[in-house]
Amino acid sequence: MRSLRSFRRAASHTCAVAALVLVAGCASVTPIGELLQNSTKYNGKTVRVKGEVGESAGLLGRGGYQLKDNTGTITVITETAAPPPKGTKTGVKGVFQSLFTLGSKSLAVLQEQSRF
Repeated sequence: MRSLRSFRRAASHTCAVAALVLVAGCASVTPIGELLQNSTKYNGKTVRVKGEVGESAGLLGRGGYQLKDNTGTITVITETAAPPPKGTKTGVKGVFQSLFTLGSKSLAVLQEQSRF
């Protein structure tokens, strides 16, 4: 009886740890508008965004593209892969770089690390 109780307790703890690992692995997606409106908060930080590719240009596996969601548009710079084609829905993990802010407008880019 005692070993069954110990087994249940261990199984319960194992499930709790597995759930925490799963939740930690699901990093949240930040709306592009949030990045642009609070650029100092996110500057230099790694973020994840999702959206639809607008204009894109690339050469020799490098380039840039516009990524837009329903809150805003940001330029994504890629140095490791060709930009995705226009109209593609994609997620990007990268480092947010606020170049400058003038009034309520920010010019910023996302330095792509990976796509999801």
